[in-house]
Amino acid sequence: MKLEQLLEGVPFTLAQGSLDTEISDIIYDSRKAAPGLLFVCIVGTQCDSHEFAADCAAKGVSALVIQHDIDLSALPGVTVVKVESSRYAMALMSANLFGNPSRKMTMIGVTGTKGKTTTTHMIKSVLEAAGRKVGMIGTNGIYYMGRHKETANTTPESYELQKTFREFLDAGCDTALMEVSSQGLMMDRVAGVHYNVGVFTNLSPDHIGPGEHKTFEEYRSWKGQLFKRCDVGVVNIDDENTEALLEGHTCRLVTYGRAEQADYRETGFELLRTHDFLGVKFHVTGKDEMDVKVNMPGEFSVYNALAALAVGKVLGLPDQAIHDGLGKCVVKGRVELVPISKKFTILLDYAHNEVSTESLLTTLRAYKPHRLVVVFGCGGNRSKLRRYGM
Repeated sequence: MKLEQLLEGVPFTLAQGSLDTEISDIIYDSRKAAPGLLFVCIVGTQCDSHEFAADCAAKGVSALVIQHDIDLSALPGVTVVKVESSRYAMALMSANLFGNPSRKMTMIGVTGTKGKTTTTHMIKSVLEAAGRKVGMIGTNGIYYMGRHKETANTTPESYELQKTFREFLDAGCDTALMEVSSQGLMMDRVAGVHYNVGVFTNLSPDHIGPGEHKTFEEYRSWKGQLFKRCDVGVVNIDDENTEALLEGHTCRLVTYGRAEQADYRETGFELLRTHDFLGVKFHVTGKDEMDVKVNMPGEFSVYNALAALAVGKVLGLPDQAIHDGLGKCVVKGRVELVPISKKFTILLDYAHNEVSTESLLTTLRAYKPHRLVVVFGCGGNRSKLRRYGM
């Protein structure tokens, strides 16, 4: 592909060389430098890859994208393009390289502090019950058409994201469903992606500390960016941060929760427990009437299911598909029932902060177990405040 085609939609200045340069692929890891490639220089939190520009030129890359001035005399014969944000430019160039695959599928993005993974799995189950071919990206990895791949980030880097969208499309998917993290929004990993539906689950202090967000307000602001790049926002009306998070939104809103004014409102909540089932059932009123049963325990399962139900209604899916999809959904590592014995119940859960852990334990207490035993760990390279809270 010609560099000029790759740069479509990207504001840039040609520092040297020709836009007629042929590019075979995009890289942002200097160790992969080779002839025919375009290297994107990124200012990272640990290092600035502009320092490797000369090395990449020596290895024969055809073009460089830079964010700040560098010594061009060390880059003879290499086309150099300067942009305001390398990450933003890489996102749009990656989309162009792979043929803008997100424009050819129904796009659904889910954001929030808790519940993103469970909600995306519930939405996937509902969509598939309706006959949709779904590709899904999130904390648990990448799933499409019976395949599974691991991913390093909840929201992959823009190049990997667009490459994955292309794989979804080529495999026959008509819908792409993904968790959209605040980091993914802040670091332009989803730049250039427009969503048919954006979903907000809830918000509480998390991802605040070194290498993440400076303040809760910054964290909330980045979460809210999703609702400036979607057609319909499906939002939790009960969360105290919803109004502030939606400031400046450009989408039509559909609400869910327990508030009287919710478009999809839960009533008649009941806990269900047998030796091989720990879940809830409830009735939905508002824009529709429906009985729902979910094979996951607790109040948070009600909210996640309401979000998935609302997405199904926005997309015009049949009520039976929504009912069946929610009833059979199981999520790896999210209050996951491990069938070991009829004498006791083992559950696996990803709870990794104070709020999630407290919510999980409160939920399980409601089922009145004789004993509740907790074994927990805490992920590294994050704020120590999480560990103290847990």
